[in-house]
Amino acid sequence: MTIALLGCCLFFSYLLIYIQGVDKMINYQFRELAKEILDSKYTVVLTGAGMSTESGLSDFRSPTGIWKEFDPMKVATIDALINDYDNFHRFYTLRGKSNTTATPHEGHYILSNWEDDGLVKSIITQNVDDFHKKAGSKNVLNIHGSIREFRCFSCGREATRDDFINRVPCNSCGGKLRPGIVLFGEALPVYELEKSIEEVKKAELVLIIGTSLTVYPAAGIHKRTSGKVVYINNENEVKKKFDMVIIGKAGEVLKKVNEEILKLK
Repeated sequence: MTIALLGCCLFFSYLLIYIQGVDKMINYQFRELAKEILDSKYTVVLTGAGMSTESGLSDFRSPTGIWKEFDPMKVATIDALINDYDNFHRFYTLRGKSNTTATPHEGHYILSNWEDDGLVKSIITQNVDDFHKKAGSKNVLNIHGSIREFRCFSCGREATRDDFINRVPCNSCGGKLRPGIVLFGEALPVYELEKSIEEVKKAELVLIIGTSLTVYPAAGIHKRTSGKVVYINNENEVKKKFDMVIIGKAGEVLKKVNEEILKLK
């Protein structure tokens, strides 16, 4: 019994030492990233769904929320807009409502503050929620559009959210209204894509936050940089080499890095 108890004590002692070692390594990463951000003359941020899920929004791979009821490959498409408008409209009405109840989290505001302080030059986002802009970021490139904007599918005339929800036809040509996002089967907006590539090419440091880098062409934009690339995500789904990989939730990691930046200033 005594030997077993001794063995158990040794096991937990080694476990505690291991955990402390992991914590020190993670804190070291936060400090190193803080130094990289302060040293960089041009930092660009690329964000994906992991940045939004912490605000309570589900991404399209999530088994919860409206994604449980709808298959995005069937309803979030040009084909659905043209041939299955009832389901298309129902899906985006529900998605729009969920977007109005969620709000930016601390990580969004930290990035906004970094922009104000000159530490971040631009944010390229795959998200359509506009949370970066709501948090105060100014130089934001929405490469997949915005779910807060609406237009006519036929003539492109701007429309209101209320008109879309109430299925009011375009007051110019009578066409169907749609949200201003990029659907499956559509090309990315030319200006946003070209500007994103231009920004990444100028970057000394690119921070990739909350994306599995599986949706192209957005997933390949970071490859245009000659600078350092840091990957931050809740899990390392991308089996590629980066200059630094930090595993953790976007908001939590940004908070820790921000604390280190404030210490170093």
